[in-house]
Amino acid sequence: MNLFFTYKTQFIRYLIILTLSFISLSVFGQIFSTEQNPLSVKWNYINSGGFKIIYPTELEKEAQRMANTLPYIYPKIGLGLRQQKTSIPLVLQNRGTIANGFVQLAPKKSEFYTTPPQYFDSQDWLNNLAVHELRHIAQFDKLTGNQSHPFPELVYFAYFGAGIPTWFFEGDAVVNETALTYSGRGRQPNWIMPFRASVLEGKKFSYSKAYFGSNKDVTPGYYQTGYLMVADMKEKYGKFISDSLLGDIRKRPIRLYPFSQSLKKFTGKNTNDYFLKTQQKLEDKWKAQDKLSPSENYESLNAKTDLATNYFLPARLNKNQILALKESKQNARHFVIINADQTEQRLFGIGYQEHPWFSLKNELLVWDEIRYDPRYKQRSYSVICSYNFKTKKFKSLSSKSRLFSPSLSGDGKKLVAVNVDLSNRFNLVEIETATGEILKTHPNSDNQILQTPSFDSWGNKIAYISVSEKGKSLWLLEGGKKTQLIANSRQQLTRPIFIGSKIAFNAHYNGIDNICDIDIASKKISALSDAKYGAFNLTETPDGKMIFNNYKINGYEIAEKTINEKSIGKNEFVDFSSAAEQQENAGNVFEKVPENKFESKPYRQGLNLFSVHSVIPVIDDEYVFGLELQSNNLLNTMDFYTGAKYHRDLARFEYTADVSYKALYPVLSVAYRNRPKRTFYNTKTGVKQGDWRENYTKLNASLPISINAMNHNYSFTLNVATSFTQRYMTQNMPSNFITSLKFPMEYNFTFNHSVRTTERDIAPRWAQVFRFTYDNQPFDKNLKGEILALESFLYFPGFAKNHSFLASFNYQKANGVNQYATEIATVYGYNNILAKSRLENSLLFNYRFPFAFPDWEIGSLAYVRNFRGGLFAHYENIGVDTNISQPKTYGIELNSSLNILRYQPVVDVGARLVFVNQIYNQNPILEFSFNYSF
Repeated sequence: MNLFFTYKTQFIRYLIILTLSFISLSVFGQIFSTEQNPLSVKWNYINSGGFKIIYPTELEKEAQRMANTLPYIYPKIGLGLRQQKTSIPLVLQNRGTIANGFVQLAPKKSEFYTTPPQYFDSQDWLNNLAVHELRHIAQFDKLTGNQSHPFPELVYFAYFGAGIPTWFFEGDAVVNETALTYSGRGRQPNWIMPFRASVLEGKKFSYSKAYFGSNKDVTPGYYQTGYLMVADMKEKYGKFISDSLLGDIRKRPIRLYPFSQSLKKFTGKNTNDYFLKTQQKLEDKWKAQDKLSPSENYESLNAKTDLATNYFLPARLNKNQILALKESKQNARHFVIINADQTEQRLFGIGYQEHPWFSLKNELLVWDEIRYDPRYKQRSYSVICSYNFKTKKFKSLSSKSRLFSPSLSGDGKKLVAVNVDLSNRFNLVEIETATGEILKTHPNSDNQILQTPSFDSWGNKIAYISVSEKGKSLWLLEGGKKTQLIANSRQQLTRPIFIGSKIAFNAHYNGIDNICDIDIASKKISALSDAKYGAFNLTETPDGKMIFNNYKINGYEIAEKTINEKSIGKNEFVDFSSAAEQQENAGNVFEKVPENKFESKPYRQGLNLFSVHSVIPVIDDEYVFGLELQSNNLLNTMDFYTGAKYHRDLARFEYTADVSYKALYPVLSVAYRNRPKRTFYNTKTGVKQGDWRENYTKLNASLPISINAMNHNYSFTLNVATSFTQRYMTQNMPSNFITSLKFPMEYNFTFNHSVRTTERDIAPRWAQVFRFTYDNQPFDKNLKGEILALESFLYFPGFAKNHSFLASFNYQKANGVNQYATEIATVYGYNNILAKSRLENSLLFNYRFPFAFPDWEIGSLAYVRNFRGGLFAHYENIGVDTNISQPKTYGIELNSSLNILRYQPVVDVGARLVFVNQIYNQNPILEFSFNYSF
């Protein structure tokens, strides 16, 4: 058997993929954003106490507030890590509608996405980001010695990801956001609800499963796991345990499992032992809470499943049918009708939502979803969509809007939604559903953050939630008059709904999220549910009952009960951050923030194109290696790389430079190489070796366009490139050797359409990809030749869920200097089979499927997520070769996704056995693959 090992990694890139994702409210799970804003955005900046705040001009007020806030609170946030000063740029992003925040190196900066989500903590959104992200800044400062520019930043960043588990970074930050404010995710029962439900149901986790997740079960997540472990560390080992751990790692960085070893040094337990001990503590605490918190058992109206599945926001269509928004490990989010016998009817899929949301009234359905700018992905919109059950028609009620949480009036003729403008001003707007016209805008003079409004049955009253640094409030708006029903509460108030003369909402008065109501006249609050783990999203039914989400071990299920009030029980919530709060003894760090006025200056993009941050090693292969200097500017508009590589086989150096400018609609890039070359050629006296050097310059223009609507994604990419090559210092080359290659042209166009995929999908179940390539030599008379290539990849659903069938037909026609080029997809094993003719076309059939999700923890060596299989049959040169009655290659493949050595990246390893058509007299080929993703 031939052994062929395919790989796609370089040394430093493999390290970099281990880097952390420092995200406050994770949306896509991205490492950090490299996208751009439109060039029309005008930027200012403010220098304040080590922070350089860069912001769009519309955010002047928020930037001034942050200029006062950040230097004031940083010493308190960094105290536990003995960090009192910092220096870092902070970019405020306002063009997007997705809430986010992160800290990164390479280049060192933080970004705050200023548009808040419709569900978050009971404090100001930017303060919420600041208290969390500044802890990450303090962590970086601790590890890098408080350097403003910890050169080389990319190597530092890679090492942090490789040496320190993400759960610790995030857990430490969540503990501090909770201990230093009156809010924080640690005080939200629903935030740790999945972990609590699993433990109390007797389903404990291995350390790896809790950390890395699962393709079948609900798992805690590394934020929650980290919070509970770090909170326990602080309780047992004091305020400075995080400082001790990071300090020890900085002193002794070159070790296998450095964090685990440092943890054992200070606590006597490695990461696995500490997790298991913490999990046992959680079980004891939560069992005690459960005994003190009597609950009701609600029968589920949806079909039972052992797979993590959510049925969000149930609402009755009629006596026998329920509408819900469903998603699972197998299915992307879609609307589903559940019948009385628990059978389901899929309606249609929808686009990305930050939080599940829809409103149904009078057979009209509305929801919001995120739409991206075709080119500048820092800009996104939240648009309102509708579906009419009578006419079966879809409609977009808004375009390029920033509207959230639409809720219909009883007759469905109008809706109310939250509007957020680019200066972060919030208003409630009423919209006519027939035309999409804004009927009324309600003033919000103190500009509180607004959330989840709803109409009463007649469309005359509006209930909504407001958020400020003082907490959350429940309001009633009627005839222009506002009445505050609940004032400045730290309760996680969400989704108020009118039921008769009262307003129902979610809160956690008894330490568990449940549905309550408030009497508008007396303001008396009563409980409507008494769930064991959590009840949410009430909707009143036509017969006077309430249908709602009841959380169970596998997710949000559907329950229904008669509406009856009861008194709210005693709060038995287990506050795991209480010890850390006492240690900090800071109260709320946002109290008494100064209100100074800072000078703001224009931030000139053209003068800030370079931000040199790293020199890194690069290894192309076993013969070529070197160093590269990297620069990426703060607004992601220009990348620059330059370096030198040593060719070991040639004993010569190569010099490189690459620049890419991404602010314009097309992305423009230039690549330069001064490199050594060697060739061997036949002569009458035998084979000779020839050497030369060449200057190679390539120009490329790329236009990447993508749009999304509902659950469909479309992308169009056009690339045009040319190059010039000048050869010199020729040694032992023939007299007809061509010394210049003049501007060969390359054209490429790609179209891609796909539907949303899920965790278990190996490949799209429905997608089409078409690629056109044309290369020629129009400016060089000495070099004639061209190549035309057409590729198609058609994905279809397989025989079962998450199975995928690919049919790919590809064609190329080449001549002249391009006659042996390959621009199309080839059969598996292509490089190990002696060709009988030039490649002209290929027909590829692949069937891929997952078949096992073991969640195996093999000690500290690996965590195995899944196993996937595949069958393939590949044809080549159909209509050209006479022997095509059977495929050129066919065979089987086996792949697995796993985490190696308890590192965060998901590593895909696989093996493929390729059988070759007998006419080639070729033994079977065994190929191995190795890839990774974050």
